[in-house]
Amino acid sequence: MNNPLQRLGNIPVTASALESFFPHIKRGNQKIRLLERDKQIIRLKRGLYVCSSEITGKTLSTELIANHLYAPSYVSMSSALRYYGLIPEEVYIKQSMTLKHSRDFDTPLGRFEYTNMSKKAFSIGLTSIQKDDYAFVMATPEKALCDLIANSPKVNLRYMKDAEVYLTEDIRMEWEDFKQMNTEILEEYIEVGKKADSIRTLLKLLKR
Repeated sequence: MNNPLQRLGNIPVTASALESFFPHIKRGNQKIRLLERDKQIIRLKRGLYVCSSEITGKTLSTELIANHLYAPSYVSMSSALRYYGLIPEEVYIKQSMTLKHSRDFDTPLGRFEYTNMSKKAFSIGLTSIQKDDYAFVMATPEKALCDLIANSPKVNLRYMKDAEVYLTEDIRMEWEDFKQMNTEILEEYIEVGKKADSIRTLLKLLKR
């Protein structure tokens, strides 16, 4: 007999959505606890779950989970840069930007960190990454780099040499990849985002 949870795929769902798959069971909360105990579902936070890949046959996406765990948000900073293959270091924490208060979540699938940013800067440089049957929102490479610089307390790019060292030595980005970035996104970020002076230095280096 097929498990009704297979239809959910890898998209996070609420407790009420899970209960709707078992309408004949009156004590829905007890059913959810049993599903969690049997490792058919994974609890992400109170009231939000994702089905085990062993049940659905779908690979879990931490990017998709990040979008749902604390919304509105988008994956950014080192997590996005690593996703694009622009930095060599593994990133073990999923970093996102949000319009809400900054917050962290520790889940069985890892740690998810959310950093608050202004509404004006939020919508700049976002892209939807489409997979087979789902999509998630992520920063473009340019926006991810701006967010990373803007939210790294010790990073202050006063001169182009500072920016060059930061890129090639600190985060170890390939120079060719940096030179292909879209200047328009940096220009927009400078107008409304944090650390405008550092981003402006980065833009000068990109245009050099």
